[in-house]
Amino acid sequence: MDPLVMAAGTALVGAMATDAWQQARSSAVALWRRVHPQRVPAIEEELADVRAEVLAAREAGDSEVEAGLAADWQRRLRRLLRDDPSLADELRRVLDEELTPLLPSTEAPRIGSVEMKARASGRARIYQAAGNQTINES
Repeated sequence: MDPLVMAAGTALVGAMATDAWQQARSSAVALWRRVHPQRVPAIEEELADVRAEVLAAREAGDSEVEAGLAADWQRRLRRLLRDDPSLADELRRVLDEELTPLLPSTEAPRIGSVEMKARASGRARIYQAAGNQTINES
C-alpha cells in the first residue's frame, strides 16, 4: 500500500481521539468534497462513528480495534486517490500540515515514511519490508 495512504489513514484515526477531532474530521471531509461531494454527509457520519469507536478502543486498551479502523480509512483513502490521482499532493499537505500536528507527541513518530537501505555483495540476498512479507522460493 502507498506509504502516503498508510500514514494518512493512521493519522486520521489517531487524530479522531484528540480534542481537535473536529479539525481532523473537517480535513478528511474536504478531501471527499473535492472528489465525491455527494458522499460528504455519509463520510461525516462515518467519521463521528469512528471517533466513538477509537475512544472506546483506547479506553479498553484495544490497539487491534484502532489498527483495524486505521486500515479501513487507509482503504477509503486509497480508493479516493484511485478516483482522483491528482489528490495525492493535497493528501500529503493535509497529512503534514493538518493531521500530524493534531497528534500527541507520542503518536506523531509512528506517522511518516519508512526509509530502508541495504547493501549486498557477492551472492547475498536482502529482504526488506515495512509490513508483511512473503517469500516464495522454488
